[in-house]
Amino acid sequence: MGVLGIGGLFFRAADPQALTAWYRDHLGVGAGCGPAGDSPDDWAWRVAAGPVVFQPFAADTDYFAADHQWMLNLRVEGLDALLQRLRAAGIAIITRDDWDTPETGRFARIHDPEGNPIELWEPPAGA
Repeated sequence: MGVLGIGGLFFRAADPQALTAWYRDHLGVGAGCGPAGDSPDDWAWRVAAGPVVFQPFAADTDYFAADHQWMLNLRVEGLDALLQRLRAAGIAIITRDDWDTPETGRFARIHDPEGNPIELWEPPAGA
């Protein structure tokens, strides 16, 4: 087919510089970020290999807020430690026991400063 993966995510922001800094500082996402030992890149975020879910949802889904067309899902390792750091930074976190399953992993939700929804996903071991 020729497609190798997602090459980027581009979206509008009221304050792109502030939002870029928020993602970098709180989630390690964005230009110059990447796995430990990887060479930083001034433009790209170097990600670890792993699963990517690409899934349109029905227009009337209640999986995320109806006033948003999309939700960013970030695959994470060490969800508990990340949530602890986010809470310490004053970032509101939503968790629900029914989101977590041994088959799919664990989930938490946050929002960036502009209200964009972010789902944090820790896949099950070995996924």
